[in-house]
Amino acid sequence: MVNSGWDEATLKAAIAKARETAAIANAVEPRAESAYYDQSSDRIVINLRSGAIYIFPSALAQGLAGASPEDLAGVEVTPSGDGLHWEKLDADFSVPALLAGVFGTAAWMAQVKMKAG
Repeated sequence: MVNSGWDEATLKAAIAKARETAAIANAVEPRAESAYYDQSSDRIVINLRSGAIYIFPSALAQGLAGASPEDLAGVEVTPSGDGLHWEKLDADFSVPALLAGVFGTAAWMAQVKMKAG
């Protein structure tokens, strides 16, 4: 293990601060309980821990547009619930960002906006 130059007390304080920050984020930011691809509507469905459901067309998301139903069905929720991951597609999304309408990079979003008119 690489010595970072931190003493044990500093390291313990940093870990405690990181845990506190994560607990606050878990309390105030949306977290996914589960997610799946609904092939009949070509949409990704996210069941949030709050009981709310968020649904979006797969074609809106960078890296998901044009993917096969089999690949889209491979969605996984990160252990913390703050992200979605597609291993075969090498695609990752933040749940809070998706709920804010961010489906990719700024260039991707500009392209999506132009298509929408």
